[in-house]
Amino acid sequence: MSSSQKVRRVLVLWCPDWPVVSGLADAGLPDRLPAAVLEKNAVVACNGAARADGVRRGMRRRDAQSRCPELVLLEANPERDARAFEPVAAAVEELRPGVDLLRPGLLALHVPDRFYGGEVEAAAIIAERVVDLGVWDCRVGVADNLFAAEQAARQAAPQDTLIVSEGGSAGFLQGLPVEALDDPDLVGLLRRLGIRTLGDLAGLPRREVHARFGAEGARIHRLARGDDDAALALRTPPPDLVCQIGFEPPLASVETVCSSLRRTADQFVAQLADRHLVCTRVEIQVECEGVEREGVAASAQSWAHVRWFRAPDLIDRVHWQLSAQRLPGPVGLVRLIPEAIESSAAHAEGLWGGTDEDAERGIARVQAMLGYDAVVVPVLQGGRAPADRQALIPWGERPTGLRPRELPWPGSVPDPAPTRIFAEPLPAAMVGADGRVPMVSDRGAMTSAPARFSAGLTGGQPDRWQQVAAWAGPWPVDELWWEEDRRRVARFQVVGFDGRAWLMVCMDDQWWIEASYD
Repeated sequence: MSSSQKVRRVLVLWCPDWPVVSGLADAGLPDRLPAAVLEKNAVVACNGAARADGVRRGMRRRDAQSRCPELVLLEANPERDARAFEPVAAAVEELRPGVDLLRPGLLALHVPDRFYGGEVEAAAIIAERVVDLGVWDCRVGVADNLFAAEQAARQAAPQDTLIVSEGGSAGFLQGLPVEALDDPDLVGLLRRLGIRTLGDLAGLPRREVHARFGAEGARIHRLARGDDDAALALRTPPPDLVCQIGFEPPLASVETVCSSLRRTADQFVAQLADRHLVCTRVEIQVECEGVEREGVAASAQSWAHVRWFRAPDLIDRVHWQLSAQRLPGPVGLVRLIPEAIESSAAHAEGLWGGTDEDAERGIARVQAMLGYDAVVVPVLQGGRAPADRQALIPWGERPTGLRPRELPWPGSVPDPAPTRIFAEPLPAAMVGADGRVPMVSDRGAMTSAPARFSAGLTGGQPDRWQQVAAWAGPWPVDELWWEEDRRRVARFQVVGFDGRAWLMVCMDDQWWIEASYD
């Protein structure tokens, strides 16, 4: 094979259990603790210490805790994982520009073997750079294609490299179990068909695999044969968009610093606009005279914007940051670092205008005076009870970790949604057609139809009774069924003769008003 036809070999860097690594680091906990990341009450990632106690992916929360009582539970946060992995990707890009970020904890690039003297040397240098960042468990695999290189990385020892010889991908993959495909449904089907290894799958006729499994099956068959033709989606290293201004002599007045910052703020916004970009999150670093080491920020804080930063917004943030913190000395340097940049087209105003800029700045000022968590915005998420469907996030932040709205949520009340949800359910009273309190059985059956109700109690007695004009329900939910204090809750929509509608709850032989349809 001539040099012009030489296969561009692929190197994969894998940092195992990255969601756990980033979650523990974000919580300030040591990485030696057994920990697991949960999503939808199930384990999606766990570290070696947790696996040693029997915790596995897909395990329910209670089962995982029963096997490892000291297990640290972390919420899934893809944005946190990606943010924590960015320094690793940036460090690799310094050695070889252009990487393919497959997911947080896993990246690929073409092997820079000619520059570093060989594949072994290049892999060792990349691993050494990652270890210098404090990521102790990193593994490298090299092969002819992406799939084989990833599997090689997964077979490598910590801080080591496994190199599959050129043309040897098929032989390397042959002995791997079908679980390497990382598709539980497909793996279960292959197991039931008696296919245990990738070699078994590769040995099947291509036409029969395509006829049985379709285009996706044909792709999996190519992977098993070592014929992965997927090209790397190499990202272009971002330009240096950091702007800073130094003061000589250092300035002690906040107003003077902000006044001197205007040209730098304009430059920061202009260079993004030239690339059709906007900044939605910025880190502001402030260096002061008296700090022992140059380049060490005396103050560093991330700021988010509900839309995107303009020059006056940046100056405001610097003013608030300097006013809120007691710095060790006069300000010698202010640095603006874009943490999140997006296409300006995604933030263009609509045909009839956009949000009131003055209102946004006013809200931001209130937030700066009262605190980051003091100004919140309600957002909608999935849930059964109306109170569960709303979440409050700090103004300017992107919502993360919300429960998906598209899930079925059995027992949830159908539309229309109530307009007012009470912070605490109000005690109420209900009487059925037989003169007794209507109850709901374990199977969701009513003991009697609602006939009269009172929307309030005084001294434990109903305030004013009225007839039920219409009602709908029940929508039963068995809450906390896995705990000893399980609760059976049934919700009803009730309309009184006065025309007002209520969302009522029958729980523990007692009736409550949870929300109103004003």
